[in-house]
Amino acid sequence: MFSVFTFTAMFKLIIWGIVIYLIYKFVFDLVVPVSKAASQMQDKIKEMQEMQQRQTQQQQAQQPVSSVKSKAPDSNDYIDYEEVK
Repeated sequence: MFSVFTFTAMFKLIIWGIVIYLIYKFVFDLVVPVSKAASQMQDKIKEMQEMQQRQTQQQQAQQPVSSVKSKAPDSNDYIDYEEVK
C-alpha cells in the first residue's frame, strides 16, 4: 500500500515538473522575446518621430519668413471665359 502512494506522489511530481517546465519554456521562448521586440519597435518609432521633428524644424529655420501682403488683384490676373452652349 505504501508503494502505491509513493508511485502516485512521484507521478504527480513528474507531471507538475513537466507543466512547470512547459510554462517556463513558453514564457522565456515566446513572451520575453515578443516583449523585447515590442519595446525595440517603440524605441525605433520614437527615434523616427524625433528625426522627423528635427527635420521639420531645420526646414522651417531654412525657409525665410516672408510676410504675406494682400494686394489688389490686377486685371491681368483674371482670364475671361465665355459660356459654352
